Amino acid sequence: MRVSRLYIDMPLAVQEAIELDEDCAHYVRTVLRLKKGYLVVLFNGRGGEYQAEIVEVSRKQVLVQVLSFVERDVESPLQVVLGLGVSRGERMDFAVQKSVELGVANITPLITDHCVVQLKGDKESNKIRHWQKISQHASEQSGRTVMPAIEAVESLINWVEQQSGLKVFLDPFATHVLQDLKREDNTVTLLAGPEGGFSEQEREIAKQAGFIPVRLGPRVLRTETAALSALTAVQVLWGDLGVGDA
Repeated sequence: MRVSRLYIDMPLAVQEAIELDEDCAHYVRTVLRLKKGYLVVLFNGRGGEYQAEIVEVSRKQVLVQVLSFVERDVESPLQVVLGLGVSRGERMDFAVQKSVELGVANITPLITDHCVVQLKGDKESNKIRHWQKISQHASEQSGRTVMPAIEAVESLINWVEQQSGLKVFLDPFATHVLQDLKREDNTVTLLAGPEGGFSEQEREIAKQAGFIPVRLGPRVLRTETAALSALTAVQVLWGDLGVGDA
């Protein structure tokens, strides 16, 4: 029987009994339909995970008893930072979900010249919470023990100036490919555009900030495909997918 993994945003300790928050309790009670005596795995995104047992399931609360700590590390040795141009609906959701599965360390949604999504006020904060939930569920399902950060929405011009390591932006018209590049340290920063790609001004801004334009092959990829292909490629070259020099 598969043991469910749950993200708990609090410190955890062996032999401690904890009450799950409302969202997590609802998931256990209504979606998973778990009962007293079932085993679950808990993690709080700070490394490792905890074996736990459900000791009470009621309408008022769900209680679990922490049984033991397991030192488990599935995180990539490569810190991949992703600046992702905001795209519409399911495309952005898909890119966030799969980026987490592929081991991204940090995602910043970016507003660019060709973005078709407008995020202002409550809409922006609601979107961030939505993407954080997607990241949480992807972490639960993929076995990650450290939660990737989903940062506040930022403008491209501000974000590029703050980055370090090997800095790459995805450009179907570039002459370089990833295999041509050398890492400076264990950080790779990827910049991926929205549906309409980058404007000429944004290309120049990125280059002036030290970003190297890179193409991913002879075909023009959709925004979510480009970001995920680049993540896969850098993990194969320098991370933990296949054999690399990491």
